Amino acid sequence: MPGVLYLIPSFIGFADKRLISQKNLEIIHTLKHFIVENEKSARLFLKETATPIAQSEFSIAVMDKHHPESEIKEMLQPVQEGYPMGILSEAGLPCIADPGNLVVNEAHKQGIKVVPLAGLNSLMMALMASGFSGQQFTFHGYLPHDKKERIRKIKEMEREAVKGITQIFMETPYRNQKLFEELVQFCQMQTRLCLASNISFTDEWIVTRNVGEWKKSIPVIDKKPVVFLLGS
Repeated sequence: MPGVLYLIPSFIGFADKRLISQKNLEIIHTLKHFIVENEKSARLFLKETATPIAQSEFSIAVMDKHHPESEIKEMLQPVQEGYPMGILSEAGLPCIADPGNLVVNEAHKQGIKVVPLAGLNSLMMALMASGFSGQQFTFHGYLPHDKKERIRKIKEMEREAVKGITQIFMETPYRNQKLFEELVQFCQMQTRLCLASNISFTDEWIVTRNVGEWKKSIPVIDKKPVVFLLGS
């Protein structure tokens, strides 16, 4: 019988074992086989969990969104042989803004049991703290690189936000400042914008204001992980 594929939450900020539930720790401590985004950070995470298994015993396969389906099938071979296996995201929850969904999709095709474990997720934590509607929301991931397309997308999201549908999106840290400048330039003054920066870090900062207020107080968010939200 195939083993089980566990979706393991990792840290999104300060690495503190207390943020991992006892149930998750017990499962992690049984695993030797992993599929990860980055081997170095995965090994650091496993070390932080105080796993009793030696690092030399781990079998770690590294994948990204460009891996062909045939290679993903090979990565799941240990599970087909009956071993439990874990997927580790670079940060946060596997498969959320993360290529782990490709592995999970293949696991379902192969009849492998998939078990998601509870943990931190910056998108949901930002939504919780924004004051915006959690009944209806859309996550857009990264906005288009082309400026005209990005501005068109911003205006489209703003129209949805006015309807009460929270819009969640992100950018690579070194482009955060530019995206913020475009948001306050092209959105209406009364539109509500939340910036959720460094969630779960010691300098976590989450603030919601309307665009008019943001124009009077420009934050420095360059090179920091930020979740952006538009709402009403």
